[in-house]
Amino acid sequence: MKLSVRDLEVGGKRVLVRVDFNVPISEKDGHVSITDDTRIRASLPTIALLREKGAKVILMAHLGRPKGKAVARYSLRPIADHLHTLIHHPVAFSPEVIGAVPQEIIAKMQPGDVCLLENTRFDPREEENADSFARELAKLGDVFVNDAFGCAHRAHASTAGIAKFLPQAASGLLMEKELKFLVDELADPARPFLVVLGGLKVSTKITVTKSLIEKADVILIGGAMAYTFFLACGIKVGKSPVEADKVGLAKEILELAKAKGVKFLLPADTLEAETVKPGAPTRVTLPLGPEHGISDGWEGGDIGTRTIGLFETEIALAKTILWNGPVGVFEIPEFSRGTRAIAEAIAKSGAESIIGGGDTVTAVKQFGLGDKMTFLSTGGGATLELLEGRELPGIAALSNK
Repeated sequence: MKLSVRDLEVGGKRVLVRVDFNVPISEKDGHVSITDDTRIRASLPTIALLREKGAKVILMAHLGRPKGKAVARYSLRPIADHLHTLIHHPVAFSPEVIGAVPQEIIAKMQPGDVCLLENTRFDPREEENADSFARELAKLGDVFVNDAFGCAHRAHASTAGIAKFLPQAASGLLMEKELKFLVDELADPARPFLVVLGGLKVSTKITVTKSLIEKADVILIGGAMAYTFFLACGIKVGKSPVEADKVGLAKEILELAKAKGVKFLLPADTLEAETVKPGAPTRVTLPLGPEHGISDGWEGGDIGTRTIGLFETEIALAKTILWNGPVGVFEIPEFSRGTRAIAEAIAKSGAESIIGGGDTVTAVKQFGLGDKMTFLSTGGGATLELLEGRELPGIAALSNK
């Protein structure tokens, strides 16, 4: 059991908190704006708790991939301004991550004050997990709290390395919540336990699929990853995106599911188009099988009508649902029906529903159903690795209770 922010005595102390502020941004006329602040809002309970306890709260985060250099569009200054509006309290911003500038700002902080350091990835040593950088960061605080679940699978200086140089390293409230739903709740889920897996590639989901076959009663497959399974079953895929070199692995997964008695459902039909793009004419294929597949010169963009009905029936019977990966190109209205139908079916199922981060959360929120789900994970790669059963460096580095 890891130490929690709830266990800490932090009155008057400088608490370094690693948060996940890697949010989508847009840039227009040199002005950067935040297009989705979900991850920022997810950190607010931990910030509020520390402020209530009288801590001086020093936030560390990264944005984008600046590759170890200061890049203006990846500055966290706009995020400091946005955070100010969310917590209704000034947020001091340090234009430098380490050294005299942040030290001076922190020295002036009072209990309950908040400061945000500049992008940790502006220093190349962050992603190298260099002790020299971790040590410099540690000088700015007395205690470390990691609340950046979305970065917990990265062994970086501000997520893992820093823990060596401070006496206590605890999990934040968001980190605790992610572990509760993705580990504790799925260790012994209410059954039937149903998993929906979608997205682009089988290769990114191989290990997690094998891991979930050990736990799930039903697995529904959608998205472009389904087309590699089609190939494994001898079903024509037209010009749909496939990983031809992963057909053997797809067969292995199908055999494993059969051996374990897991109901493993591939799409029964597909919404196809000559090109998956806005305004493209579409049609639903005949029921899929060795006789009928996706038409030559056409590609799949979504699950078909028959599949939606089959998947809705299975979802209605489930007591626990985990969903990772859209089942179609939901960003394009013509190919969003399947993903929307899955989201709506889960929302009205009454099951405990865990939405596994990334594009799936974006889709659910786009359809206005975020508040109908039990839990929306803030992780992408971290969620997948945790579901695979891997130990994440950002969690392993925390102090034990």
